[in-house]
Amino acid sequence: MPWEYLIVWLLLAAAAVGNGLLRECTYGRRLGELRSHQISSVLAVVFFGLIIAAAGHLRPLASLSQAVRVGIVWVGMTVAFEFGFGHYVAGHSWRSLWADYHIFRGRLWLLVLLWIGAAPALVFWWNRG
Repeated sequence: MPWEYLIVWLLLAAAAVGNGLLRECTYGRRLGELRSHQISSVLAVVFFGLIIAAAGHLRPLASLSQAVRVGIVWVGMTVAFEFGFGHYVAGHSWRSLWADYHIFRGRLWLLVLLWIGAAPALVFWWNRG
């Protein structure tokens, strides 16, 4: 994986933290927890999409297989960050962290992870087309 794409992942992590702060400091106070989570998840997909598209434009990946590998590594890093930071720094319980994966209860985090995994390949495909 190109080292630049590790830096891009750091930008994604910073955007995720910023997105969470935005939620907690604004609409999260007025809306319920589930609705706030859903809005935040959609915003994450948008923010991440913009960052990944810019990266794909500025530093295109060499092949579709490289793009797939980047997506897989990003998902692994994101899950590790989510559980490590979420539990050990933010103080969330393991149970609450796992609760974000209950898509049938309206939790959309799994879709965000799918987007993180698929976006490098989709951007590669888009740029090649």
